[in-house]
Amino acid sequence: MGRTAKIGGLAAGQAVRQAGTRAANVARTKQGRQAALERRHIEAAEQIVAALGTMKGAAMKVGQVMSFLDVGVVPEDYREEFQRRLAALRDAAPTVSFKDMRRVIEEELGERLGDVFDEFEKEPIAAASIGQVYRARLTDGREVAVKVQYPGVAAAVRADMQNLGLILRLVKRIAPGLDPKAIGNEIRNRIEEELDYELEAQNQRALARIFRNHPFIVVPAVVTSLSRERVMVSEYVEGTGFEALKSYPQTDRDRVAEILFRFYFGCLYRHQQFSGDPHPGNSMLMKDGRMAFLDFGLFKRMPPGTVDLEIRVARAIIEGDKETIMRLGTEIGFFPEPEKFRPGRVLEHFRAATSWYTEDAYIELTPDYATQVLIDMSDPRSEYFGQLRHESAPPDHLFGRRMEVLTLAVISQLQARGNFHRIAREWFYGDPPATALGHEEAAFYARAAA
Repeated sequence: MGRTAKIGGLAAGQAVRQAGTRAANVARTKQGRQAALERRHIEAAEQIVAALGTMKGAAMKVGQVMSFLDVGVVPEDYREEFQRRLAALRDAAPTVSFKDMRRVIEEELGERLGDVFDEFEKEPIAAASIGQVYRARLTDGREVAVKVQYPGVAAAVRADMQNLGLILRLVKRIAPGLDPKAIGNEIRNRIEEELDYELEAQNQRALARIFRNHPFIVVPAVVTSLSRERVMVSEYVEGTGFEALKSYPQTDRDRVAEILFRFYFGCLYRHQQFSGDPHPGNSMLMKDGRMAFLDFGLFKRMPPGTVDLEIRVARAIIEGDKETIMRLGTEIGFFPEPEKFRPGRVLEHFRAATSWYTEDAYIELTPDYATQVLIDMSDPRSEYFGQLRHESAPPDHLFGRRMEVLTLAVISQLQARGNFHRIAREWFYGDPPATALGHEEAAFYARAAA
């Protein structure tokens, strides 16, 4: 109740200041109005961080996502401090003793730890947003990773989700076209699923089946018999983490970037289901050159027909067909008031946000490039901001766009080079592969279909 009151006060205060800005803008010059609006958005971003600071598990999840992304919504002069505060949220994992974590494991499995595991390392090998991961060995000799949820974190996150609507009211100050209720429901549903490790195990099993014997992608197998709501056991894998990969030679970084792109985008466009959390900590390069992908709690399965619609929009962007973009965008609900949009300007905006994979060009993806894309997608400093204020991303498409921009953010940290459009054409047009990895993958799917 205390956190709700605090967040409510933040939202109300921001609403008053926003109203004051609109009133004062009547007498300001165009440049003055833009500066005042930017200041309000800086304040709104600060209020969002302050509100998240009152949360527990939910704040860690948002902080984890935003802290590695060069957040374009905040001007450069303020960005370092904003990132520092978000990183603090990301790292604010609970301090929980092994004794308490062991109790969770034994309660969930209904057995003593020593009866299930021959060895169990007490020090966690990784910390997730709502739990920790331990290394262990089963009585049959298998090396496994054991993911255990923090005691009480599910109740804390569910309580925080009740305040999500108030936080989305703050976000709406920046993006007036947002539908807080619809998007809030989508976020609640995804995070509610993330609290259930049995659902995560189901997601991971689905992708493990799809990518079994894949030439360069590994999804660890789940030990279904030992997976519960608060405990998940899966095959143990190890490899080189993302931070180390950033210093690899250019050709190696380019290869890793292509694998990341093929995994996250390919899951969406080929398999209609995908991980919604392309975080640097959720993949590693194994010794044999394959990439292992982890953490499938935040997961989205697309409704029938939705991915086909997205592919049609992507083709229209590539082909410069602004009439089709307007027609499909209106059908989806992206343009709630289509008369307020200029088709040519919409095409320019969509191309600016997607050019890294919709334009046939060999490019280098850098953090500055990713920041500019984010600005073009959602920032008040964008030249497209006038129409951005009227756009509304439907919930079914929201997580796809989130996955897209986060994948770009991760790849850009590698300063990777390549023609990502030629890869994307395999999904959008059924083109033959244009890279060596593409040929390996095509052979894999041909064998699977035989």
